[in-house]
Amino acid sequence: MDFTVIAHAVEVDHGIKRLSMRFIKKYAAPERQRLSVELCEEISKELDKLGLITLPRRLPTSENAFVFVIEKDSALGQTVAVASALAALDKLGQSPLPRLFDNYTEARAQLTS
Repeated sequence: MDFTVIAHAVEVDHGIKRLSMRFIKKYAAPERQRLSVELCEEISKELDKLGLITLPRRLPTSENAFVFVIEKDSALGQTVAVASALAALDKLGQSPLPRLFDNYTEARAQLTS
């Protein structure tokens, strides 16, 4: 897997880039016919090594889906990381801000992995 093209694209676009899963798969595993859950998890780990995170946090297996790839150390990346932690705590019933996601149901779905 070589994601340097993706990393450079994110850098050029000031820390965030919207990409199709088809484009990501092209660099992750061009020989594969389909994206699997396991491959998507492996892609997330490789992007993490490059200092990148995605939104949604759990990559979709549809090649027609789009995701945002974000620099982890940017203000937006840090905000997504904090929101993801809150969503995970909320999912476990341990949220320090009860009912926070009652009004933001789409955010909860995008932030939980």
